[in-house]
Amino acid sequence: MNTFVTFTILGLVLGSVYAIAASGLVLTYNTSGIFNFAHGAQAMLGAFLYWQLTAGWGLPVPLALLVVLFLAGPLMGLALYVVIMRGLRDTAEVTKIVVTVSIMLGMLFLSQWFWHPEKPRSLGMFFGDDTGIRVLGAFVRVHEILCVLAAVGIAVGLRMLFQRTRTGATMRGVVDDPDLLRLNGHNPERIAAFSWALGSTLAVLAGVLITPISGGSLEANMLTLLVIDAFAAAMFGRLSSIPRTFVGALVLGLAGAYLIGYAPSSWAWTSNLRVSLPMVALFVVLIVLPQDRLRGAAMRTRERYHVPSVRKAVVWAVALVAIVYLIRLLMVESAITTFTLGMTFAIVALSLTLLTGYAGEMNLAPLSFGAIATIVVFHFGITGTGLDQRLTVWGVLLAVAVTALVGGLVALPALRLRGLYLALATMAFGVFVSNMVLRDTTEHELFGVKFSIFSGGSLVIPPLRIGPLDLQDETTFLMTATVLFALLGVGVVALRNRGYGRRLAAMKDSPAASAMLGQNLITLKLSVFMLSAAIAGLGGVLMSSATGAVAGENFNIIVSLTLLMLTVVAGIGYVSGALFGGVMAGVGFAVIMVSFNNLAKTQPELEGLYLLLGNIAAVSPALIGIGVGHNPSGSVHQMVEGYRRLLSARPVLYGGGAVIALLYVLALTGVLGNWWFAALTITIVFLLPVVGEWLMPGAVLGADEVERRRTTPPELVGLDEPYTAEGRYRLDRELGLPAARPTPAAPEPSASVAKELSAHV
Repeated sequence: MNTFVTFTILGLVLGSVYAIAASGLVLTYNTSGIFNFAHGAQAMLGAFLYWQLTAGWGLPVPLALLVVLFLAGPLMGLALYVVIMRGLRDTAEVTKIVVTVSIMLGMLFLSQWFWHPEKPRSLGMFFGDDTGIRVLGAFVRVHEILCVLAAVGIAVGLRMLFQRTRTGATMRGVVDDPDLLRLNGHNPERIAAFSWALGSTLAVLAGVLITPISGGSLEANMLTLLVIDAFAAAMFGRLSSIPRTFVGALVLGLAGAYLIGYAPSSWAWTSNLRVSLPMVALFVVLIVLPQDRLRGAAMRTRERYHVPSVRKAVVWAVALVAIVYLIRLLMVESAITTFTLGMTFAIVALSLTLLTGYAGEMNLAPLSFGAIATIVVFHFGITGTGLDQRLTVWGVLLAVAVTALVGGLVALPALRLRGLYLALATMAFGVFVSNMVLRDTTEHELFGVKFSIFSGGSLVIPPLRIGPLDLQDETTFLMTATVLFALLGVGVVALRNRGYGRRLAAMKDSPAASAMLGQNLITLKLSVFMLSAAIAGLGGVLMSSATGAVAGENFNIIVSLTLLMLTVVAGIGYVSGALFGGVMAGVGFAVIMVSFNNLAKTQPELEGLYLLLGNIAAVSPALIGIGVGHNPSGSVHQMVEGYRRLLSARPVLYGGGAVIALLYVLALTGVLGNWWFAALTITIVFLLPVVGEWLMPGAVLGADEVERRRTTPPELVGLDEPYTAEGRYRLDRELGLPAARPTPAAPEPSASVAKELSAHV
């Protein structure tokens, strides 16, 4: 009886904290339509700030709580909404998800900047661990009682706010009909900002309360993912009902506690299942909940992508292979493997271009499919012993086939899901793989055969050998990965230009219209999920082989989210976006940070500056991801449009190419350092369209655009300049009205000419 009461109290306490965090999620989603994936990171930052105030600076606990809950928490939410969230209107679901994911990653890196992860930190319970009361023989601490009371009070308060007050009605109306709210004298922006401030406060409160219960140790990644468990409770209430959210949170907490208390001791995987239970519940809840009807009309978003022809894709594929080979000639041997790793990440990112960029389906855990392929190839695709071990082509093909099958199995129950629900389902799958599969290092026996899934916590993956082609050579591996990416990229573009790709685009734009025209959406979704999973599996195997030995951390959900974020930033609708996102996620920012750290060691007098620049480089991917709301089509789209206009100014284009060729020759001969060559080349590539507009504006922009930029904007005619016939003409032209350009007035005759004319008269 005592055991039952103890674990029941533990479950109620955990469930109460989940309910507090989930209530903040429901609140922000109901007033902005944005699901905040950074909710757990906000809780983490709040917990670290509370530790800094109490343990670091010695402030009294009540004063620290006032600062964290009534100052830092609201300001954090208010800043997020005003600076970022309100700019996400008219963007696709993937853009909204990526922006909040970027905020989460930025907060993680920011916490590691200010609070070094290797230094231990812990939080104690309010009033101490020994202060409490006895309930049915079980000891209940005051901190745990406060958690339950706070959760009940917040649930009741939010329920009354939404259902019984005018403010709650206006908060619900912010998403439903903001224009109607304005007509009734309300400010939707102010209401949404207030909701985000309150939701952030609830996240911070959850972070402060749950840390002592979970062990007291402060670790950024663990605490962020711990609060993410509240996603399941929020979805139990379908992001709208506070009472159902509260009940779902309690069920989650009790189920986890009872699993720890009553699972058989022979279950070696009980601890892993306990950690994975919220994600399992999230997946089940998403499948069981009724879904919205198919979207009928195409949503007008700001994303725009141009799909190249197959011929252009082949030309660019050949150019990519040639460019990578030329870059290889400049590299030292140690850098080749690093570059290879980036190319394998690009292959994984290519699966997102097909699935999300072309078909509009979400996958937040692409590297989880790479992990599954790695496990398969480790057990069934290695031949030889010792240093002669090699991957076999049949083992790789088997791993790709199994991954495609797993992708189909994951997609099968999720075929009803769309948008945010599908994103959460794939995230639940990714966290489940990380917690259950990649942590399973124990030995099992099945039909008399002993095996372990992730032997010893790491897997050694040798290079591939196909006949005379042995990828043990670094250059051979790099060029093989590049050729594979180029071939897959051409294949993806060819697929998009065929009937199958047009059906994917139609399903992305309007699922209801596609179904009405006879398209089988189930078959279409299942096939594209399987193709995407197969590509991710191949990239995962090559990534593991390039690394040599991989652990579970190589495939965790944070790495997958970073890859997705950078691919969207580059342009998820472009193969080149996958290339940029993969290379930057795999090696780009890591190389930059390592370079700054090395500079700090070699130049102690500038150590502070280099460490600062290294920390900025660590946070910069998240800052770039946050900015995707202002450029939702991605940086590749912006560059494509810039160079498309630059084709009319070929002297500038040829001049830029000549300068890059000269820099390459100087780097190849050792006159110019490799880092200077890379920095100057990247600068030229990005600035060349701007230089073209500056040097040849008429050719790049066109006469009309040049004239428009030189003249007063139409809306300022009559304000910054007086009304004239020319001004009226420009206004009529902008409004689409019939307009005739006014004829210039004849010049006034000079005095002598006027005198002569009068004499003749």
